[in-house]
Parts: sequence; C-alpha cells; structure tokens
Amino acid sequence: MKQYCHISFIYLSWAIFIGGLIIFIVKGAYILAIVWVMVAPLAQWAYIRTFPALSRYLGYGRVDDCWPGDTGRVPTEVTLYTALGCPFCPLVRRRLLALQKEMGFHLREVDVTLKPDLLIAQGIRAVPVVDVEGRRIFGCATSEQLAALIRGSSSVAGGAP
Repeated sequence: MKQYCHISFIYLSWAIFIGGLIIFIVKGAYILAIVWVMVAPLAQWAYIRTFPALSRYLGYGRVDDCWPGDTGRVPTEVTLYTALGCPFCPLVRRRLLALQKEMGFHLREVDVTLKPDLLIAQGIRAVPVVDVEGRRIFGCATSEQLAALIRGSSSVAGGAP
C-alpha cells in the first residue's frame, strides 16, 4: 500500500495555492485572496491533523503503529527528510521522537520542500525518508521498522518508491 507522498504532488499542492492567490489578485477579488490565504493553509492543517483517521478511506490503508519489543541505546545519527504538506511526515517524526527518548540517537530533520537540488543529490522522489548511515526507509514506517533500521538491521530498509 502506498504510504508516502511523491514530491511532485507536494509541489503541485503549493502551485495550486499560489495559483489561486494569483487568480484572485489578478481578478481584483482582494477579499477572496485574503480568505484564500487564511482558509487554504487551515484546510491543509486540518487534513494533516485528521489524516490518521481518514487514511484508510482515502486509499492509503491504516497508519497504525507497532512499538518495538526491545530498544537499547544506539549512538548514531538519524536523518529524517520531510516536506511541508505531507501527512505522513508528522507521523514518522512523532515515532522517531518517541524512539529517540528510548534509544538516545541524534535526530536531524531536513525539510526538502524548497530544496530540489538536495532531492536530486539524495535521490529522493517521495517523503518521508529516514536515513541511518546510508540505509533508508521510504514512507510511513512503524516504530518497530524504524528501531530495526536504527539498530542496524538491513532487512527492513525499504526501496525507493
């Protein structure tokens, strides 16, 4: 089941937002432009907040979590690549923050929304991406999968979508 956001759809949502704003301004509908600037981000925020409950109805399946049986301290650096507007990114971020308390790794977050050069250099086509020493999981991973990746088990690393 597809549980990631293709970066082109992230850019498309931003283009729709900016395009709508331009259309309202060009037509002289300044009140609608102001409403658009307030309502569109609020609608996006509401979508992301309610996404876990809606995901199965939208065709993404369930986004339930599975906590790992054992965690141990792992002194490593974990990099989370996210994009503004992706509903899976906050889920993975919360899971990593909970694991960080147990495992003691250093978490580095990189927002790739406005960094197309970084996307190309890293070969990222979808978010979220969790990278630990070159091993990666793409998409909405459970806490159990993330812990296995952080501990060094290469059997859980997902391929690029």
